Amino acid sequence: MGLWLPALFLAGLLFSFLLAFHDPTPHHVKVAVAAPPAATAQLQHQLDTAIPGGFTLQPFDSAAEARSAVLNNDAVAAFTPAPHHPQLYGAKADGAAMESMIRQVFTSATQQTGATLGFHELVPTRRGDALGTSPFYLLMACTLPAYFLVVAMQRAVGFSRRAHVATMLLAGAVTTVACYLAGAYGMDAIPQHPLAMLYLFLLTQSVSLTSYGLVAFLGPFFPGAAVTLFIMLSVPSSGLTVPADLLSGFFHFLHPILPMGNAADALRNVNYFDDRQLGRPTAVLCAWIAAGTALIVLGYVKQLRQLVREAQAGITRYVSAPPPEDPTVELPEPVALPPHRHHFGEQPAMLTGRVSGPVGEPLAGVTITVTDAHGRQLLHTRTDQNGEYAATGFHEGFAVVVAGGPGRQPVATRLLLSMAAPVNQDFVLTPRQQTVPGYVNSGRG
Repeated sequence: MGLWLPALFLAGLLFSFLLAFHDPTPHHVKVAVAAPPAATAQLQHQLDTAIPGGFTLQPFDSAAEARSAVLNNDAVAAFTPAPHHPQLYGAKADGAAMESMIRQVFTSATQQTGATLGFHELVPTRRGDALGTSPFYLLMACTLPAYFLVVAMQRAVGFSRRAHVATMLLAGAVTTVACYLAGAYGMDAIPQHPLAMLYLFLLTQSVSLTSYGLVAFLGPFFPGAAVTLFIMLSVPSSGLTVPADLLSGFFHFLHPILPMGNAADALRNVNYFDDRQLGRPTAVLCAWIAAGTALIVLGYVKQLRQLVREAQAGITRYVSAPPPEDPTVELPEPVALPPHRHHFGEQPAMLTGRVSGPVGEPLAGVTITVTDAHGRQLLHTRTDQNGEYAATGFHEGFAVVVAGGPGRQPVATRLLLSMAAPVNQDFVLTPRQQTVPGYVNSGRG
């Protein structure tokens, strides 16, 4: 069972990354052609003979209109088939690999007529984004921490769902600011534009909220689903390492669906195309966030229903939260805490209380034992000099808490321990009744 996650990475790297990147080929790449429809159709036939289905040519009345199509991100290149001086207009912002392939194909096509192709760059890349791939590393810097934060949150016992979500929102904001400052001001890889921050933040929340929402339904297998969605499939289909129009059909299909591809398109459009065509990336990223939020709510309802069914049926089964498959982090264990002492970075108490005598005097050294419904001991501690105790590290579910001490009648109670609602349980211990040796009460006066 411990080998499934490494096996998933092996399969993903072989059949996702390698499959997507080993042979990039154009698929219906849009090129604006400043020529009549008949001449455009003739050139289309010539290109289809060389690379079937590789290019989709769009005729325009003038070279200016064809160039505008590139500047508006409606085409990746423009071609003017003049008899002796044909011109190709490119956009390196769509990817250096894409531009190189288009130049190679159109150079070969014009050489057959004995002409020499001229080339003009219409949308060059930024100084810090020479190949048009630098945003990929910023998007990875948003994706991986967002996923690993969800893994870490599974060990943050004592935190409610609300606290988990708030932590992911705060961490996403910090990640966004760090990536934006490094990319925009440190390396000039993305524009100094607030919209860039927006899409970096939307990506962090798409990954973290959806991954967190999967925990309630997939349990220990949620890392496999999250890694598959946001790494194994998202990276090859992002369109940054290899442009989306050079990918095979499956990954080309995934590009407008998965979060990283939409964040990549949004950053490219903000960076190079004057904020055009942002509707689809914005809608898809928000849809992922909405889906993650819905999964979190449904998981909460699912757990509440399970606890209600157990309480109605009188079943007190110990329900443990499924841990992620991460061998570098140990499972949380119930642990006693010093009462009234909570420092930053420490887990808050899930169970607190005070033990006193019949007249309210604090009882120090009283034993506090917490067991699950099957009698398995979860925690054993003692009250301090003020008769107080505190503990944390319990998974959500029912437990039995017993307080007892020398010469005192033990008291037990059944509690629902939850990260969302810390429990305070006080005990009053009365002296144990003494039996006089040799005297038996027969019940007669």
